[in-house]
Amino acid sequence: MSLLLGIFANDVFPVFLIAAVGFALARLRGADVRTLSKITFNALSPCLVFHLVVTSPIGAADFARMTALAVVTIAGIGLIARAITLPLRLDRGLATAFLIVVMFSNSGNYGLPVVLFAFGGTALAHATVYFVVNAAAAYTVGVLLASAGKRPVREAVTGLARIPAVGAVLAAAVVKAAGVTLPLPVLRPIEMLSAAAIPVMVLVLGMQLERGARPSRPLLVGLAALLSLVVMPLLASAASAALGLAGPARQAAILQSGMPSAVLTTILALEFEVAPSFVTSCVTLSTLLSPLTVTLLIAWLT
Repeated sequence: MSLLLGIFANDVFPVFLIAAVGFALARLRGADVRTLSKITFNALSPCLVFHLVVTSPIGAADFARMTALAVVTIAGIGLIARAITLPLRLDRGLATAFLIVVMFSNSGNYGLPVVLFAFGGTALAHATVYFVVNAAAAYTVGVLLASAGKRPVREAVTGLARIPAVGAVLAAAVVKAAGVTLPLPVLRPIEMLSAAAIPVMVLVLGMQLERGARPSRPLLVGLAALLSLVVMPLLASAASAALGLAGPARQAAILQSGMPSAVLTTILALEFEVAPSFVTSCVTLSTLLSPLTVTLLIAWLT
């Protein structure tokens, strides 16, 4: 018990303490989460991704294995979620909402700081790969699922070019492959923005949670949280063994897969009118339950 309390206090509680500041800013001061979210998405996150990839000891083989793990895990939990929706006879909107909240985890503004606190910088570099794959999948597969014919496939795929974090990975890969040393006037601003990314991400998380709602279908919301927080990391554990991931790579992969539902799914639900209140309830409940499951995951992986 003392081990679990120590893990919670050192690795999980700091994230929620910073998130509580964001929650208070939104609730008491009316702080605009949209502006801060845009800053994080367009400036801080890409700098964090670029810096981590450029300075990372991860080789091409490890990068490919982590990418494969993220793809297999997201696809696997999607198939399980789809199989569950069939006997429940959910309408199209609710079935789609169930799929997107289960498939896409909050591996950015929640997962990255927790991985850093729990397992350090090397694990964080691996976690960044998972984060980028998860984001790319959410902006392509997630958009296709949510739009359900309203948006053509080509538009969703070309939308990847507008995700700054994906561009940052490509740019960092070119720099690393060429063996280029960036000049200090270029590197230092990137480092400073990178350092700001994680705390601001957590503030955004708290500000987004301030919009939480009481679930209208609590059993279905609970089932979605169970799949996200328990079943998905079990899938990632099996996939990591099959792909030969070990050490910090395995720790990062499994912990990232056990994060709560991505806040991004609420944006997709609102944009395409797929049960937005249900999606918001899933994000809120899975996030509130996650301190328990994430603490247990860290203890298991330590």
